[in-house]
Amino acid sequence: MRRTLGWLLSLVVLIGTVGAAGFTAQAATAAESAAAVDIKDRILGIPGMSLIEEKPYPGYRFFVLTFEQPVDHRQPWRGTFQQRLTLLHKDVSRPTVFFTSGYNVNTSPRRSEPTTIVDGNQVSLEYRFFTPSRPDPAHWDDLTIWQAAADQHRLFTALKRIYAKNWLATGGSKGGMTATYYERFFPRDMDGVVAYVAPNDVVNKEDSAYDRFFAAVGTKECRDRLNAVQREALVRREPLEAKYAAAAAGNGWTFGTVGSLDKAYEAVVLDYVWAFWQYSLLADCAAIPAAATASDQEIWDTVDAISGFSAYTDQGVEAFTPYYYQAGTQLGSPDIEQPHLAGLSRYGYQPPRNFVPRDIPMTFQPAAMRDVDTWVRNNADRMLFVYGQNDPWGAEPFRLGHGAHDSYVMIAPGANHGARVAGLVDGERVLATARIQQWAGVAPASAPSLTGGATPTAQPLAAPDAVLDQVDLRREPQLRP
Repeated sequence: MRRTLGWLLSLVVLIGTVGAAGFTAQAATAAESAAAVDIKDRILGIPGMSLIEEKPYPGYRFFVLTFEQPVDHRQPWRGTFQQRLTLLHKDVSRPTVFFTSGYNVNTSPRRSEPTTIVDGNQVSLEYRFFTPSRPDPAHWDDLTIWQAAADQHRLFTALKRIYAKNWLATGGSKGGMTATYYERFFPRDMDGVVAYVAPNDVVNKEDSAYDRFFAAVGTKECRDRLNAVQREALVRREPLEAKYAAAAAGNGWTFGTVGSLDKAYEAVVLDYVWAFWQYSLLADCAAIPAAATASDQEIWDTVDAISGFSAYTDQGVEAFTPYYYQAGTQLGSPDIEQPHLAGLSRYGYQPPRNFVPRDIPMTFQPAAMRDVDTWVRNNADRMLFVYGQNDPWGAEPFRLGHGAHDSYVMIAPGANHGARVAGLVDGERVLATARIQQWAGVAPASAPSLTGGATPTAQPLAAPDAVLDQVDLRREPQLRP
């Protein structure tokens, strides 16, 4: 009996071994077959994926694509739209970075900083409702942070079959917010998140943090110089608005959405100090004219260069309608006191409603940002938030609570809205680089910690590329309360 049982067990083991070997051989054959298919054909084999164009770039394949998405992921029978994306392909054996700007996608080859750090592929997705990724007809209540996160989840699910290695989500500003919201709603998708300069306006009506920021940023000399120019631009409203009217006539600008040239002019001027710190450095303050002796043209030129007089024209706000819509429905927006403008400002900071056509309904949802903030504090896992010391958007940052794990908030000294890991102090830069690489699965398990231990010289794995690594600082309109 024992001999019979032993024979049967041996037979089972033999069959299992042969079966396992056969399965392994089949899997290897399937992998080899997949590798033999051109990557473009594999991508276009995904249902709903279409090619717009392929642009050659040394060492990569770069595709501009569209992907069919449901207008409403909860009710997919309501219809679909084509969402634009780009794919910078290096190799399926490398990790993939999922980049979002929160706006239109750049259709030229680019690499985000995490992509250089891990030497990976990059998928860049256009945010829903930004042209041409807008449903027709557009039902604006479908523009929510959850629907946008569901767009990412659905695209990731489709591409993960090809790009099977680790994935990281990243983005800057609204893109950093987008990466964070994606992690909140679909926390099992990504292996790590790197969110740059992501604002976190938890309580929309409480914005005193911004007033404290502007009272201390930079130096008193620079703050006074900027405030004086801003005030002078309102003192000289009449002659400068005449220049504005001439510029509008020459450029075909109109002011139907905001309501008048006067309201648009003041909105531009009130952005001046904020926009300086967002895009400039303390050293740039030396180029700001002395308000008391500056000509009208000099005041005009500095306001135009920093704030941009086209920003609140119909032509300027149209492209950012989805941005203003989200500011007035879910994201919230900052307000600042600007006491140096007392008696000169006629409208104060104007709300997002002023920059969205009136036929688009808007209702603010105060629970949306509170939900995300609470989730990040209690559940953040493998998340890195990078802020610039002199960036106004960092006045209300994401913060980590006791429930966070392997997550960090780091501040680049002296940096603006373009803060990067490369601008962190040495210890934090090494730590951040090592953690990003480990999350992506391309670094050894022994990574440095803030409390000591090994300190390897972690650095980006990809060689620098002047074209791919360009930082496209987007001239974002200021979100209004």
